[in-house]
Amino acid sequence: MANPMRTLLVHPSTLMYSELYLRLEPLGLERVAAAVRAAGHPVAMVDLQVYSPEELWETFERFRPDAVGFSLNYLANVPEVIDLAKSVKARRPDCVVFVGGHSVSFIAEHVLDEANGAIDVILRGEGELAAPALLAAARDGAYREVPGAVTGDGLGPPPKAAEHLDDVLPARDLGGRRRRYFIGVLDPAASVEFSRGCPWDCSFCSAWTFYGRSYRRLPAEAAAEDLARVRERGVFLVDDVAFIHPSDGFEIGQAIERRGIKKQFYLETRCDVLVRNEEVFAYWRRLGLTYMFLGIESLTSEGLEAYRKRSSTDVNAKALEVARRLGITVAINLIADPDWDERQFERVRRWALEVPEIVHLTVQTPYPGTETWLTEARRLTTRDYRLFDVQHAVLPTRLPLERFYAELVTTQSVLARKHLGVAALSETLGIAANHLLHGQTNFLRMLWKFPSVYNAKRQLADHYAPTHYELPEPPPAVSAPAREDLYVHVPARLARRSAAS
Repeated sequence: MANPMRTLLVHPSTLMYSELYLRLEPLGLERVAAAVRAAGHPVAMVDLQVYSPEELWETFERFRPDAVGFSLNYLANVPEVIDLAKSVKARRPDCVVFVGGHSVSFIAEHVLDEANGAIDVILRGEGELAAPALLAAARDGAYREVPGAVTGDGLGPPPKAAEHLDDVLPARDLGGRRRRYFIGVLDPAASVEFSRGCPWDCSFCSAWTFYGRSYRRLPAEAAAEDLARVRERGVFLVDDVAFIHPSDGFEIGQAIERRGIKKQFYLETRCDVLVRNEEVFAYWRRLGLTYMFLGIESLTSEGLEAYRKRSSTDVNAKALEVARRLGITVAINLIADPDWDERQFERVRRWALEVPEIVHLTVQTPYPGTETWLTEARRLTTRDYRLFDVQHAVLPTRLPLERFYAELVTTQSVLARKHLGVAALSETLGIAANHLLHGQTNFLRMLWKFPSVYNAKRQLADHYAPTHYELPEPPPAVSAPAREDLYVHVPARLARRSAAS
């Protein structure tokens, strides 16, 4: 390559929920790093989840990058990334600064404006194709030729999705401090990706709008090859919905068996998928599937209908029965509606204590890219990016806000004591002792950090912190938004239809 660009890739720091329950390997950034390196550019990477800001700037001065790329998958990280971009430009004005990721893809033009010149380009959509194309165009400043590019001069062509997910596998060698990544009792834990996309259309979710309701998977041998490179015993499968097609799960599992790979797996799937495809989950239980995340979201039929889960309370109950029968430990998510009063919180507490599963609460939050952003965002009480982390209330609450947080934290505390309290700890003492024996403390830190992370006074005070960057003004409310207007990656069938018209 005639003009290689020394490229530093940066992942921002942890969010509130991640302070306690998980810290995940930056898999998307590692895949981008692999693509950039394959294109002939020297690459370095710093993950601020496990490195300090001082260490970032030490790397910056030592590596002297020509380009710095930031991952922006979460809205709450937007202020941090903008400030880091400004610091890059202050240190090296000619450095190309670009940003990509899930959340920023939906508000690219607004974030570009907020950065006030500190960000040169925002890449919408998947980064494996876009980042190398951007670096190739950077020497001439021809950013608008790059698919998915958003610049101060306008938009580039529509973003392109990777046709084959095995074109590049994650550059896991670039990160460092891998022992700091964990999820629950899987400490440490790597992350792997077997598939990408989700064909369902839940109203609160932006996975389907980002991928245009498409679904792709790695070939079985490529999935097994990537997994074979993972040294960690624990593995978190980041797929939005695992094993939608049971044949995929069987093929990948058989490739893993042929290589003799032994891991403990944690994955996420839907209740109806688990019920319908029980046999593939039973197979994976034999392969090492130990933990599973299920987004039940609501205990009522009305709530499921409002979230358009396309499931039912009966199916959800059956899914829990299936998981128990298979011997899989399940973590459940429920969405706390800002309209809840004390009775709803108490009902959740009673139900959660009656079931053996781990139960977590997230707060209903309209995100750009979701249908609820178009139907509910006009009711926002704040546009402070930092509060859009599903742990803060950004919609009007029925209870006074202070009381809502008190009920939320009380509920979270009751649920946490069920699994992390002294009585529960005796059941996992062997796990905890084994972690300590191997120098792993992430799991144990959950026990003593809970009061400082989930704290009603802290959450309320966050609303009164000075705000420097805000989400864009929400669009006029609509009752039935056109779904294709939400897509980042437009499905091929719609693109062909648009071209024909």
